[in-house]
Amino acid sequence: MIKLTAIGNLGRDAVMNTVSGKNVINFTVAHTERYKDAQGNQKDKTIWVDCAYWTERTGIAPYLKKGTQVYVEGQPDVRTYTTKEGVNGATLSLRVSSVQLLGSKSNDGGGNTGSYQSTPSAASQSSAPAASEIMEPMDDLPF
Repeated sequence: MIKLTAIGNLGRDAVMNTVSGKNVINFTVAHTERYKDAQGNQKDKTIWVDCAYWTERTGIAPYLKKGTQVYVEGQPDVRTYTTKEGVNGATLSLRVSSVQLLGSKSNDGGGNTGSYQSTPSAASQSSAPAASEIMEPMDDLPF
């Protein structure tokens, strides 16, 4: 199995559909990398990933808005196509198994993040205290 992880911003609002009685949330994630070419000119290269999140947990859909930064992981697929003009192309798609909200361009630093997975992980079921709840003195650390 090949697993792909990506961090990027949503290119448009997510669209929720029902296909053969199953829910799917479709969205695109983009990452722009800035680099200098051989002549020293600043260049941008954007990679787009078409995402399909097949899940019964549709509560995340309203939060998947254009500009929101997300972390996604799943199984990749490359699809090839030919345009009406006869030009061959390819697109990268991802069958998402996990998505996590990281923030948005208009995020005020409130720390609103969320994680949704197809299968619950042991970490998400942990009852570990939050950092603000730990009252041990800092000088008693074991290292």
